[in-house]
Amino acid sequence: MTQALINGLVLGANYALMALGLTLIFALMGVLNFAHGQLYVLGGFVTYYVFTVMGLPFVVAVLASIVVLAIVGFLFDALFFRRVQQRSAREESSMLLAAGLALLLESLILLGFGEKQRGVALSVSGVYQIFDAYVPASRVVVFVVAMLAVVLFILFMRHTKPGRVLRAIAQDRDVTALQGVNIALYSGVGFAIGSALAGLAGSLLVTIFAVNSGMGTAISIKAFIMVMLGGAGIVSGAIVGAFVLGMVEALGYAFLPGSVTYLVIFVGLILFLVIRPNGIMGKPWG
Repeated sequence: MTQALINGLVLGANYALMALGLTLIFALMGVLNFAHGQLYVLGGFVTYYVFTVMGLPFVVAVLASIVVLAIVGFLFDALFFRRVQQRSAREESSMLLAAGLALLLESLILLGFGEKQRGVALSVSGVYQIFDAYVPASRVVVFVVAMLAVVLFILFMRHTKPGRVLRAIAQDRDVTALQGVNIALYSGVGFAIGSALAGLAGSLLVTIFAVNSGMGTAISIKAFIMVMLGGAGIVSGAIVGAFVLGMVEALGYAFLPGSVTYLVIFVGLILFLVIRPNGIMGKPWG
């Protein structure tokens, strides 16, 4: 039981990075980024190649993943989402674009990295005993880095000028524009940060789970579950939803057959949304 709870904490911390990225993009642009899972996969592959193939330190590999994903996210906004939103007021247009980009990015990942699973083995020795559970030092590193990134993100959003601008855009885009804020620039920055968080999650979790080119859709579904559980557009809701999913997933895999775990999760999610459709934090969609 203790082992499952610790695994849930590690998963939840990393899932929080994905959920925060998806929530930020949704809050800024009103778009559910269906390519979020593919961004996670790309982050994992970048980390694998920089660390394993190029032989550079893991820290460099993680930073490379963050930078690459930030650039990809900024380009996604500048070349695709911004243009579509300028020409169409229908939310369906942006959602269809996001679905198309997910398929495009998945195909490009397959062409660039192949279909084999890739994983990273951290050269961190040692095992910690917590009650009756044994935790490898590598997972402790992953958990600490993920939690540090979550805290830094919250501090950035609350105590820096760009963070306050992003929060203002999420609250009222039109009023913020009237204050002279460059909405296009900050939307791109927000998309870049959200994508970088997905890349960081991929960089950290590739040390626990191998990545392959076809798992992006499943990861996106997990990210949507977290956002729906916590409440759309709320940072604290994204974090709560991530830890809830991480705990439930870890406990399910520990005590239920693997094929049953997500059946239970989906049934539970449906029942939860029937009772509380706005999520744990209670903010309506949109």
